[in-house]
Amino acid sequence: MLVQFMLKNVLSFKDETILDMTAVNAYKEHASNMVDIGNKEKFLKVAAVYGANASGKSNLHLAMWYFQRIIAKSFDNVDHDKKAAIAENYFPFSFEKEEENSEFQIIEIIGNFEYRYGFEYNDKCIVTEWLYRKSITTNRTVTIFERTTDSVRFGASVKKECGVYQEQIPPETLVLSFFNKLKMQTSIFRNVYKEIMKICILTTDICEDTWLFNRLLPTIIDDKNSKEKLIEFLTAIDSGIKDIEYDDGEKEIVYYTTHVGRDQEEYLLNLDNESDGTLKTIIIYLYVQMAIVRKGVVFVDELNTKLHPLLLKFIIDLFYGDHVSAQLIYTTHDTTLMDKKFFRRDQIWFVQKDEYGYSQLTALSDFKVRSDVSFEKDYLAGVYGGIPLLKEFQMREGE
Repeated sequence: MLVQFMLKNVLSFKDETILDMTAVNAYKEHASNMVDIGNKEKFLKVAAVYGANASGKSNLHLAMWYFQRIIAKSFDNVDHDKKAAIAENYFPFSFEKEEENSEFQIIEIIGNFEYRYGFEYNDKCIVTEWLYRKSITTNRTVTIFERTTDSVRFGASVKKECGVYQEQIPPETLVLSFFNKLKMQTSIFRNVYKEIMKICILTTDICEDTWLFNRLLPTIIDDKNSKEKLIEFLTAIDSGIKDIEYDDGEKEIVYYTTHVGRDQEEYLLNLDNESDGTLKTIIIYLYVQMAIVRKGVVFVDELNTKLHPLLLKFIIDLFYGDHVSAQLIYTTHDTTLMDKKFFRRDQIWFVQKDEYGYSQLTALSDFKVRSDVSFEKDYLAGVYGGIPLLKEFQMREGE
């Protein structure tokens, strides 16, 4: 479960920026919008990030992608003569003369422990890296490791097993990635790595995500119960689809949907001929189902694109089930759902960019806002920022 994601000096986010999924205890509305793990704190299932065009909200999404890619790929440089993952994913703030190190940190809950993992880096090396574990029951924090450019200091729980590899970790490779690749008695590195990789980071062009279709959709179609759930979902969103099948006899898998005409006859339609909205909805459904089963996180850029507001709400509501602890983070321009009927104040975030290109992330809960005001009305009036500052402009004939 994601608790916090922090970034610093990445793209337009020069200063330390934190997306916090911890619920504000003082807010009592929408209990179903939170995950209760049995301690004092509760955590949000959904967070919506609003902002003007070019404000930086997509950069927040990209930053999570860079963070995940560095972790996934940094060990590969040991065996391959290619550009290091930290160099490929180093995008510091552009509008200052001197480049500084970039930094990421994530806090996640795995089982009965809270893990805080992060690293500071540039295009040459890992500058610092750290991993701490806190017991949820006792609140006791222990160090797993602390790394600088000169050395790695391991905590007592892993020191004996990890210490022998200390001199073998390359300067451009993360300690977490290094030990995840080894067969270890301790499961700490594997668990933290796996939890980070469970974050599904989806872009606006997910309609072209044929990999997911071909990996998951045939499995769902072949399983009777899973297929029934998919058809039930497609019926609920008024897609007109009564059935879905596939043919893998040719070089590539072809999917067909079944529709019923006015004459009550069944007609097949190639899935590629369905609307982009329908295709996007099916892909999102596959990711949501996977996230719910794995208790993972889905982070979608511009989730509202090609989706009706009611369909957007339908997808969000999938995360509010009684036994669901998966999480959804999405960026959007659509203010239709920016309403106290659907969201708590701590679920709404804004990205604002100043005239010099610095992006800032703030939560609606950072403002003194009553629960009964119109969030959308105040947002569009510029009360919270995150809207375009438009100036008068005219197009004249002949110019």
